[in-house]
Amino acid sequence: MMQSILTHLAPLVACDTQNPPRDIDKGHPIFTYLCRQLEPGFDVRIWDHGNGCVSLLAVRGKPDVLFNVHLDTVPVGNGWRMEPLTLTVTDDRAYGRGACDIKGAAACLLALAEATDRPLAMLFTTDEEGASGCCVDKFLASGFGSGYRQIVVAEPTNSRAAFAHRGFVSVHGRFRGCAGHSSEPYALTDNAIHRFSRWSAAALDYAAEQARAGCSTCFNLGRIEGGIKSNVIADQLDINWSARLAAGESNRRFLTHVFGLADPNEADWQVRFAEPPLPAAGGDNQAALRYAEAFGLPTCDALNFWTEAALFGKYGFPALVLGPGDIAQAHTADEWVSLAQLQQTYQHYSTIVHGHD
Repeated sequence: MMQSILTHLAPLVACDTQNPPRDIDKGHPIFTYLCRQLEPGFDVRIWDHGNGCVSLLAVRGKPDVLFNVHLDTVPVGNGWRMEPLTLTVTDDRAYGRGACDIKGAAACLLALAEATDRPLAMLFTTDEEGASGCCVDKFLASGFGSGYRQIVVAEPTNSRAAFAHRGFVSVHGRFRGCAGHSSEPYALTDNAIHRFSRWSAAALDYAAEQARAGCSTCFNLGRIEGGIKSNVIADQLDINWSARLAAGESNRRFLTHVFGLADPNEADWQVRFAEPPLPAAGGDNQAALRYAEAFGLPTCDALNFWTEAALFGKYGFPALVLGPGDIAQAHTADEWVSLAQLQQTYQHYSTIVHGHD
C-alpha cells in the first residue's frame, strides 16, 4: 500500500500549486491528474471560482462522510537541500513542498479510492493557503454538503483526530497623522507612527492579559510600513497583523476590543480574513468526538493552527481534523512527512470508509 501512496504523492508534489501566486484554474495539471485517477468510477464536478480558487468534488455511491483536502501550498522559499517540486523518498520520510501540508493526505485518499469500491466523497480545494475560504464557503452555500453526517479535514495532526483548534484573524490597519517638520511640538501626538506605537502597546498588553486569564490568544504584528525620514512627521503608517483565538473564543469580541484601543479618527481597519475557532463560541464538538470514538480513532489535544474544519462547523457540520505529518514540518524548507504516518493515516481513512463491516 505504501507504494501506491507514494505513486500518487510524486505527481501531486510535482504539480506547482504555490499560493501565492494563485496561478491555478480548472485546467491546471493537478486537476487533470485527479480526473484521470477518479473517472469514471466517481461522479466528478469542478467549480472554478476565479482568482485561483478551484474546487473538485468526487463522489462514489452515497457516503455519509466527506474528506476535505486543500491542494495549494505555500511558496517554495529558500534553503532547500533537495528539489522542492520533486518527491524525494528516504527510508522513513517523503520530502517535497506539500508532502506534509497536505498532499500526503490526498495521496492516501487516492490510494484508498483504488483499493476499495466502497462509497467515498472527497472535496479538493486550492485556496486554503491564501486565507480565502471561498471554495468551502461556496460549496456549503450551494447545498452540496447536505447528506454528510461527518467531515474529516485532512490537515497534519500526527495521524490523530483533533476536535478543536484556534481561529484566525488577519487585519490591515492604516494610521493617519499630520505631516510636518519634526521640530513641531505636535509631532508627539499627530505622528502616525507615534499613534500606532501607542495602539500597539495597548494591544500587546491586552493580548498578554488574555493569556494570563487563560484565553491563550496569539497576537502577531507581522508587517509595518510608514514614514519618510527621521526629520519628517509621518502622515501614514500601514500595519498587517493577525490573531489566533483559542477554541470557544469570539473573533468579533476580540476585534471590537482591539479596534477600540485606537482613536477612530486616527485609524482605519480592514478585516481581510476572520474565521472562528473550532468549535466556535457557543458551539461544541461532541458529535465529532462520538464519531471518532465509534471508529476507535486515536485523538490529540486542541491544535494551535486554523483549519477549514471551522468553516464546516460554522455551517453546523460535525468536523474533525485528521491527517499525516506534524505542523512543525509544514511551510518549511525540506518539508517532509513520515512514511509511517502516511501508512497510519491510510488505515484510519480506510476504517472510516469501511465503517463497521
